[in-house]
Amino acid sequence: MKLAVFDFDSTLMDGETIDFLAEELGIGDEVKKITEEAMSGRLDFFESLTTRVALLKGMDYQKVVDICSNLPLMPGAVELVPQLQKMGYKVVCFSGGFRLGTTPAREKLGLDADFSNVLHEKDGKLTGLIGGDMMFGYSKGDMLQRIQSLMGITRAETLVCGDGANDLSMFAHADTRVAFCAREVLKKEANIIIDEKDLTKILDYIK
Repeated sequence: MKLAVFDFDSTLMDGETIDFLAEELGIGDEVKKITEEAMSGRLDFFESLTTRVALLKGMDYQKVVDICSNLPLMPGAVELVPQLQKMGYKVVCFSGGFRLGTTPAREKLGLDADFSNVLHEKDGKLTGLIGGDMMFGYSKGDMLQRIQSLMGITRAETLVCGDGANDLSMFAHADTRVAFCAREVLKKEANIIIDEKDLTKILDYIK
């Protein structure tokens, strides 16, 4: 058995979930700037996440559910996942974003699991608070090591794929490291670099 772990935003999904939500509130540009700073490694991930989620305070929860249920999947995602599973991979998604987005994607793509964060809501509105598995810059690496230990999978049997600085921690624990349409900070640590929006290109590099 092997393990393939994918980031969600801008990797399995074409875009950033929080940017889609911010557009709805008319604060898209403000949130995009913070996202970019975090993904490029210039801003602490936890700070950036909590700052951006706070800006969503008061948003109608049902509207959030609707947007997150209809996020655009990355070209090639639908084809790639079953191919990897046929090759003996368990395919998992790690996201510093939200379970409202990763769960529908897990169902559509047939992923084996998704790990992400939960937007807190009360009385049908977002409170501006967030909690979950993927809150910190080190969270993905931490979770990856736990899953490897649980499943008896080595770093040689692990593929990771992401696009931003908060994926660096999982790159430290995998021998196959795919930077997908990624920031420079991640490309430096990758051994496979794909600059075209087509996830099936990964299949050219693995057996």
